[in-house]
Formats: sequence, C-alpha cells, structure tokens
Amino acid sequence: MRWIITFIAEAWALIAPFWRSEERWRARLLLAVVILLNLSLVGMTVLLTYWQRAFYNTLENKDWDGFIALLFSWHRTEAEGLLPGFVLVAALYILIAVYQLYLRQALQMRWRRWLTDVYLAQWLSDRAYYRMALTDPYMDNPDQRIADDARLFVEDTLGLGIGLLNSIVTLGSFILVLWSLSGPVTVLGVEIPGYMVWVALIYALLGTWLAHLIGRPLIALNFSQQRLEADFRYALVRLRENTEGIALYGGEADEKRGLTQRFSKLMLNWWDIMRATKRLTFFTAGYGQVASIFPIVVAAPAYFAGRLPLGGLIQTSSAFGQVQGALSWFVDNYGKLTEWRATVERLTGFTQAVAKAREADSGPKASKGSAEGLAMRDVTLKLPDGRVLLSGAQMDVAPGEAVLINGPSGSGKSTLFRAIAGIWPFGSGTISLPQDARALFLPQRPYLPLGTLKRAVCYPEDEAGFTDAEAVAALEEAGLGHLAPRLGDSDSWGQRLSGGEQQRLSFARAFLLRPDWLFLDEATASLDPEAEEELHERLKRALPELTMLSIAHRPAVARFHDRVLRVEDGRLVEKTNSERS
Repeated sequence: MRWIITFIAEAWALIAPFWRSEERWRARLLLAVVILLNLSLVGMTVLLTYWQRAFYNTLENKDWDGFIALLFSWHRTEAEGLLPGFVLVAALYILIAVYQLYLRQALQMRWRRWLTDVYLAQWLSDRAYYRMALTDPYMDNPDQRIADDARLFVEDTLGLGIGLLNSIVTLGSFILVLWSLSGPVTVLGVEIPGYMVWVALIYALLGTWLAHLIGRPLIALNFSQQRLEADFRYALVRLRENTEGIALYGGEADEKRGLTQRFSKLMLNWWDIMRATKRLTFFTAGYGQVASIFPIVVAAPAYFAGRLPLGGLIQTSSAFGQVQGALSWFVDNYGKLTEWRATVERLTGFTQAVAKAREADSGPKASKGSAEGLAMRDVTLKLPDGRVLLSGAQMDVAPGEAVLINGPSGSGKSTLFRAIAGIWPFGSGTISLPQDARALFLPQRPYLPLGTLKRAVCYPEDEAGFTDAEAVAALEEAGLGHLAPRLGDSDSWGQRLSGGEQQRLSFARAFLLRPDWLFLDEATASLDPEAEEELHERLKRALPELTMLSIAHRPAVARFHDRVLRVEDGRLVEKTNSERS
C-alpha cells in the first residue's frame, strides 16, 4: 500500500505544476469544456438505453409507425415519454464526440509544450545536462525522457483521467437505472433490493483483483522496455554521427555486434512483455466475453416469467454493461496503467537526476568581479571519483596578455579551462574574470549545431544579429572562403567538414564575435604547423587587444604567447625563458 501512496505523490508532483502555471486559466477552461462534452456523451448514452427499450418494444409489438418514428423523428411512449429519433441522437453524438477529441488533443498539445519547456529549462539551466553526465552516468537517455516520456505522460494522464471520470459519472448515472430495473431477489430468506447492482459490483471487484495479480509483472517490464528502446535508438544515432571514424577503422562488424546485442536485450524484454500481456489478455478477453452475456442470463428468468418485456431485458443488459464497465475501469486499463506508471517513474527519475546534479559539489567558484584581469586563488580540481588533478593553483592574467598552458596528457589542463568557464563541479577555490569581459572557449573538437553554415559560424549568438557579409568575411579570415557560397545551406556540418576545417570554423567565430578573452584548448591540433602559425598571426592582427589563454603542445605556438605555465605533479608552475626555449 505504501508504494501506491508514493506513486500517487510522484504522479501529482508531475501533474500539479501545469494547472498552477501561467497556462492554468486556458487549460482549465479547455479541461472544463472537455469534461462537459464527456458528460454530455454519458447523458446521451443514458438516453439511448431508454430509446433502446422503446425501440425493441416496437419490434415486439410490431408497431411500424413507432418503429419509423424512433428511427427518423420523434416518438412519445407512455413509459419513456417523448424520445428523439436515432438519426438525431446519432448526429449529435458524433458532433460532440469529434469536438471532445479535438479539444482534448488541443489541451494535450498545450500541456506537452509547457512540460517540454520546463524540462528543457531544467536540463539546460545551470549546465545541469553537463553535470548529470558527470554525477549520474546511469541516468539513461535524458533526450528520450524529454521527447517521448513527456508526450506519453500527457497523453496517458488525460486519457486515463478523463476515462476514470467518465466511469464514475457512468456508474452514478446507470446504477440508478439498473437499480430500478433489477428489482429485489430473495437469497436464503433475505430480500436483496437491486440485486443486479450487487452482481455487477462483485463481478467487477473479482475481475480487478485477478487482473492485478496477473498483470503486475508488466509494470517493471514496461519500464525496462522504454529504456531499452531508447538505448537502441541512441546507439543508432551514435553510429550515424561517427560514420567516418567507423569507416576508417573498418568497425562495421563490431558496430553490428553491439547493435545486435542491444536489440537482442530489447527483444528478450519484449518477449517477456508478450507473455505477460498474453496472460492478461486471456483473462480480460474472457472477462469481457462473459460480461456481454452475463446480464441477460441473470435477467432471463424475469423475461421468461413475463415480468420483463424484451425492451426491458435489452435496457437491463445495457445498463448492467455500463455499470459493470464503469466498475471494471481498472481491469480494462491495467495495461495502460502499467505503461503510465513506468512513464511517471522515468520522468521522476529525470527530475531527481537534475536536482542531484545541482546539489553536487559546486566546484571552484567562477564569477565576474571588479578586477581587471583573471585572478585564480587556491583552486583545487578533482575528478568525479575524488582523485585530485590540481591542488592550490594560483594564476593571474592581465588584460591583453597571451598565456600558454602545457603539461602531460591527463594532467588537468582542459579541466582547468572547464573550471574557468564555471562548469566543473568538483573542487574548490575562486576564479574571477572582469565584469564586462566577453569570453569565448574554443575546444579541440568544435561543436557545430544543426542548421545553416551561417548558424554554425555565429554560434552561440543568434545568426540574425549578423549580416551575411560579416559571416563571409570571418570565413575568409579563417581560410574557409571556399565555403562562402554555402553560407545559407543546411547540412550536417560536423560530418561534412574535416577536422581541420572544423577548427578553422571555430576561429571564424572568434573573428566574427570578437571576444575580449579567448580560451584555446588545442584548438589548432588538427592543422599543420604552417596553418597553425598563420591563424595565430591573423588572430593577433584582427584582435590586437585580445587576452588569450591556450593549451597546446607544439613549441612553435609558444612564440605567440607572453609566458608559459605548466601543469605538473598536481601543481601549476611558470616556466622561465630558458625552460621555454
């Protein structure tokens, strides 16, 4: 029972914020209209049971005029009063059903849009997406949780919620009809009024209990299936993004083995779902089939005794079916409920992973202060496992200086840049940059966003803030003038351009955005030495006031810097002129 309370609390924590958000009034209005239309459908279903009774009575009485009137116009009976024809009822029912679905889908899309905005903000703000990759490597596929799980959650929450409401209203509406139709029955000398109601209740409770026992394994299996599907899709995306590397290595056979293994796990879990679903379907299908004939069997003695006309028998059967169906909502929706629970757990896990990432060791405090240059004090950098990379580091960089940082691979040079950028969450100390400093970081492997070449050049700024001529000039300055005609083309530029071209493009960003501080993390490692020197010379000419910190290993790069710092044995030390040469 405790897990039910916990699950309801988790589901409510996901549901409630939208209905208290800035969208709440429009959302509540849409929901109210959808509920009203659903109640109208229930009301029309009640009306149809009385229409059925009158209709079948006209058949039993061979009343041709009443038969035609009940099909196409209006008909007054002594028992039911004035009843509309089936054509009128059906037309109105279809109209209400269509707009109920249309407005529910509109509400569904609004909710999904709001929820997606919230999750994207949580994931991207404070660089939680980066911290999550470091602090919670087992939090699989956040992209799938935002894209698919959010959609499924909204669809299932509205579908199940409105369905449950319909069942409650249907139960309340038809239980009175069934009570009045079924009359009393005597069992062991005790008269039981409305016996058909009690039969329906016992039948539904027994079915609910058995459905839960049979279908319970589907909860964990559906959770696993969503994860395995996302893992397989992610592996396919990774293959597509790294086609050249795989082709050069000739790694097709290994990739196929990896993909086949992932798909095999997916299929094994799917077979388990199929077997569990088969057992549940055996029960639910049998339950439904028995329910279709059960009320007629129970009410047949009264019909054959002459106490119940044919129309009354049909109405009793219909009312029993509605009551039993409403009481059996849990049985009918058990499979969907297991999927919904899995979705809630995955979204809850995503939210908890974001919170965990933000609660992690905040690392060195990077800020912008009143100092003119970069000031780093007592900075200690650690790996996620606690191992210390750099201890008690001090550094001062004046505006306009060019500082080269080198050291052995794995000594913490790139991590130092991450700390300066304020994204490394493990360690301590303080780092300060000038208040109005515009900084740009160029990593060894540039990030090229989806979209046009101009967007890639202008990133991370909005391409609309720059003219085509400015972007072309930046490309030419970086030695990529041959790409100017393709400025407006959309392509997978990360795959289309060579490693050297990608690094040149990142320099084009520096020429275009003109930062005050530029951080180069082996940003020319894919270029030949002549091209590397040429880019540095152009950078000096184009941005003479630039403050630059570089990570590089080639000795020729040192001549473009004023001094050299080296990371060695967990310390940051300055090299003398003799050591530099």
